[in-house]
Amino acid sequence: MPGTALLTDRYELTMLQAALADGTAQRRCVFEVFTRRLPPGRRYGVVAGTGRVLEALADFRFSDDELAWLLDARIVDRATVDHLAGYRFTGSVVGYAEGEAFFPGSPVMVVEGTFAEAVLLETVVLSILNHDSAIASAASRMTSAAVDRPCLEMGARRTHEGAAVAAARAAVVAGFAGTSNLEAGRRYGLPTIGTAAHAFTLLHDDEPAAFRSQVASLGTGTTLLVDTFDVAAGVRRAVEAGGTDLGAVRLDSGDLAVLAVEVRDQLDRLGATGTRITVTSDLDEYAIAALAAAPVDAYGVGTSLVTGSGAPTCGMVYKLVAREGADGTLAPVAKASPWKVGHGGRKAAARRLDDEGRAVEEVVVSGPDTAVRSWRPPSGDLRPLHVPLVTAGETDDRWTGAGGVALAVERHRTSRAELPRGARRLSADEAAVPTVTLSL
Repeated sequence: MPGTALLTDRYELTMLQAALADGTAQRRCVFEVFTRRLPPGRRYGVVAGTGRVLEALADFRFSDDELAWLLDARIVDRATVDHLAGYRFTGSVVGYAEGEAFFPGSPVMVVEGTFAEAVLLETVVLSILNHDSAIASAASRMTSAAVDRPCLEMGARRTHEGAAVAAARAAVVAGFAGTSNLEAGRRYGLPTIGTAAHAFTLLHDDEPAAFRSQVASLGTGTTLLVDTFDVAAGVRRAVEAGGTDLGAVRLDSGDLAVLAVEVRDQLDRLGATGTRITVTSDLDEYAIAALAAAPVDAYGVGTSLVTGSGAPTCGMVYKLVAREGADGTLAPVAKASPWKVGHGGRKAAARRLDDEGRAVEEVVVSGPDTAVRSWRPPSGDLRPLHVPLVTAGETDDRWTGAGGVALAVERHRTSRAELPRGARRLSADEAAVPTVTLSL
């Protein structure tokens, strides 16, 4: 697998060069990932991509070819190249568990190490967390609107091939039941779905021949696409080919709410009462919610999930919040700007729950570094949010691979269930849970 060290911006290396030259590169630092605001209309975000960040960190090494290029292109000088040749992250990372809901000001990830170690991780961390959290946040709205009906991720053809794998993973974290993307299935143990497109029907001399071929190859449990020509005729031919035990039919065009009712009635009259109806065709959370009363059994979602319009960025940033002073202690630092407010110092986080187990506040704890580091919730109504991800350079592998996805799926299910009831509304509103600061 290619290394991840050059998935970064030039200024991270030029800052390193200057810091190495002036002697500040080895100062211990704390960087924090957070967002100042949620996208318009969003009431909560979903942390996703944590496992991928840890996987990228394990591969964050500079190869000989990459170092030679940096030198030849005059990106950095020889001393910096020599330093990068031995780069290893030996610091620590804590953060929200993948799948957790988050809000403006939530310190979703905290990276601690020397400046030389931690500054280089900004772009790779943000590119993963911003992308995957945007997808998961959109997916959570869709699975919430679908209630108990499964959503299936089918967006690979609408995005970059690498992003398609990440999007499939993030969608499953937020409750999608499976993906059409085989690489995502192989890499992360995700259920894969898919049978045939219109091209398969058009390949054959007629629709009945296509249906008979698919059933003969894939069995009666397959899903037949019935809207290539006439839907009613397609449904009749599908049952003729697969019998009353046919697994499902799929609708990919037209007025899905009306068609679903008509197709359900026709299937029942033909005796295929157990045959399910899957709908696709540019679905988003609003279309899914509009189909709540229709006899639909599953939703296939693509474009609106994996593109920027359907999954707007969460706008996460990676900011230095504390650095080692001359006396060896960590001192808070922050940018002074009325437009981009920063809050210096290491932070801890917890969620305050009411008597019903519903979230009422996001509590961000700040104060002296040693006090924050050792802080534990003083009462039973506060649930701590930070979990250890990397300790002294060693990754907790529970959060990576297929196992990490399984943990994230469960965390999201639990986290979303404790949000206020109004958090799932699709109408524009403010964050579902306010963020408050607790000073030690």
